Amino acid sequence: MESALRDLDPAASARSVPGGEHAGAGLFIGPLARRLGIRPATLRKWERAGLVRPHRDPGTGYRVYDEAAVRDARLTHQLRRGGYLLEQIAPLIAQVRAAGGLEPLEGALRDWRGRLSTRGRAMLKGAAALEAYLRAHADDPRTASEGTGL
Repeated sequence: MESALRDLDPAASARSVPGGEHAGAGLFIGPLARRLGIRPATLRKWERAGLVRPHRDPGTGYRVYDEAAVRDARLTHQLRRGGYLLEQIAPLIAQVRAAGGLEPLEGALRDWRGRLSTRGRAMLKGAAALEAYLRAHADDPRTASEGTGL
């Protein structure tokens, strides 16, 4: 999931498509689907699943994807390409929305990655110490018989 967040360029998601295919501050479903390389039906399915939230143009009723909806669609697309199910994507999208975008989450991911690395190194140190202890006591006949219950 982290690489999906990293691959999203907020500036790219805000750009409109040339040729009048945008609606003021957003994209219609067709241009967004083309940009992502998916079918409009896929975006409608993601909308039903609550993963994207386009608003409706008051004059036409067409779906209009603003910057946040484009971000959510791009993130969903990246994660689907990575094999994630819609049910697995929904909580992440909710976190992105609650955080106010991707930038606040990037800091949290950096912190999480740091804690994970620290924990991993501590586990490796512990495993190395255990290995050294076991090697040191493997040749000791007193500890060898204690381990077998003899």
